[in-house]
Amino acid sequence: MYCMNTQYPISINKGWSVLIEHITSLHASKVFVLVDENTKESCLPILETNLSLDLILIEITSGEVHKTILTCQHIWDQLRIHNADRKSVLLNLGGGVIGDMGGFCAASYKRGIPFIQIPTSLLAMVDASVGGKLGIDMFGLKNMVGLFKNPSAVFIHTAFLKTLDPQELRSGFAEIIKHGLIADSTYWEIIKRIRTLENPIEWASLISRSIQIKSSIVEKDPNEQGLRKILNFGHTLGHAIESHFLGSDQHLLHGEAIAVGMLLEARLAYQKGLISMLSFDEIYEYICTLYTDTIIELPSLDRLVEALNNDKKNEQNQLAFSLLEDIGSCAYNVFVSLDELALLMEWYKGHQSNLNQ
Repeated sequence: MYCMNTQYPISINKGWSVLIEHITSLHASKVFVLVDENTKESCLPILETNLSLDLILIEITSGEVHKTILTCQHIWDQLRIHNADRKSVLLNLGGGVIGDMGGFCAASYKRGIPFIQIPTSLLAMVDASVGGKLGIDMFGLKNMVGLFKNPSAVFIHTAFLKTLDPQELRSGFAEIIKHGLIADSTYWEIIKRIRTLENPIEWASLISRSIQIKSSIVEKDPNEQGLRKILNFGHTLGHAIESHFLGSDQHLLHGEAIAVGMLLEARLAYQKGLISMLSFDEIYEYICTLYTDTIIELPSLDRLVEALNNDKKNEQNQLAFSLLEDIGSCAYNVFVSLDELALLMEWYKGHQSNLNQ
């Protein structure tokens, strides 16, 4: 199926000929493939078997902790060593880190070469590979440096999901939950029926609907000046939590941190009178069902505020959140005080033992 975007094609399980035809249409002088040690072992053989092209491999080390300028220097250097010109194409074969960083490197190398996102994780398929947001982490902060640049195309092949462990699937599923909560109550009802990710799931239809939701929002606000901010629901606190645990023994995957962030921000929406207790309880019950293991002890409010103060949505020294107005509807530029956050953290601390059950 196709999820047509007005600026670039997004294909889902359309067959490898679609990717070959697109690369051919770019008249690529060279084709590079960015991988980490995991996608090199599990996904690259699938790509090489189905693409009868000469591919130049660039390998990096997996993990958010390596989403840095030093890794970018390695990628740029490999492009230079292999004489990549502005007609060269970079295929980003991997999850969100590969897509974000590979796209960032491609968009900045010699002022920009084409890149194609080939997401191999659920998170990247439903979110990270779509929308043109690219970046790297700096100073201990998520996506501190980046830019907006659309890929030439997005090629989604759900067979790659078979290479993922349950934790990675659960991480990606958090973004699917987010899409239903912020934009489509009917989709949320479909999502709620999924009580475990261990059973067979029709991933293509879920991925397609999530991409449709994200693409429709991004097309209206490509540079995140307004409406696109609703895609950050769960991410304000989620990113702060993820940043805190980066490199620690309690390292959370992105989607796991976002699940905790959605739980907290749904509670914050209830505190501010934006959603009902009934709606909050519905969200609370579902997230706790799937993400019990990620309900962990959080850092102090002071530590979280350090990260929150650097959030890109803030305005006039005020903390700005995207918060639910109802299930299926979300507001942006909702300002939150430190007192409100302190109350929220007290609630979490008092309920943490219940959340873990």
